Amino acid sequence: MTNVVILNSQLHRTLRVQAGASARFGDDRRFVQVIANEFPLLAIHYPVFFAKDADTGAFYCGAMLGFDEGENLFLEEGRPQSAYRPLNLQRGPFYTAGNELAVDLDSPRMDGEAGEALFTPAGEPTAYLESIKAAMRELRDGLERTKIFIDTLMTLKLIEPVNIKVGFDDGTKRDVVGLYTISQDALRGLPDADVLELFRRGYLHLIYLMIASLKQVPVLAQKKNRRILAQSESLGLARL
Repeated sequence: MTNVVILNSQLHRTLRVQAGASARFGDDRRFVQVIANEFPLLAIHYPVFFAKDADTGAFYCGAMLGFDEGENLFLEEGRPQSAYRPLNLQRGPFYTAGNELAVDLDSPRMDGEAGEALFTPAGEPTAYLESIKAAMRELRDGLERTKIFIDTLMTLKLIEPVNIKVGFDDGTKRDVVGLYTISQDALRGLPDADVLELFRRGYLHLIYLMIASLKQVPVLAQKKNRRILAQSESLGLARL
């Protein structure tokens, strides 16, 4: 259940938000929607793919954080996240309502007196709240830019499905489906005029960032392997 209301400097002057990453705040996601503006920051940490919205079937861009549902391999409870944290995770528990900023008063992030203040005693936005406003503006504008980017790639038939098959040291395997990436064969076959247009619109850079981010898949698998090993050692010690 949510209780989303327009943020008000008088009514909500004393509210505080626990802004850190935690599974109990909803950071335990395998895949999170991102915008094209984030690609340079994402590609050095996460594989970036396309996926289809379950309701509309429309493509969107997302960062892969783990292999299993509810698995975020970058999440370390009680510790600051070292990797860039996607804006859609940073923004919780805030939303937009038209041009207004809204907040979910029933979010577990709104928990007592701990966390980041939203307003100064004089009712002015704090630096934290200003950062949230900036993130929401970037998301709003970025979603539209990302949609146009995806539409362009679809027109040029540059999106293709990809299956990710990985095995782990405990003998288990994962076959991740439902993801899409850049068709490098189709990219190489484009007429020069289309390639030049992609370059001039800044899309060629985004395309190659997505391709480069595929190198993060084996890195992600190594992170999971280390977690599996740590859990196995923990169980072994518990049995001693």
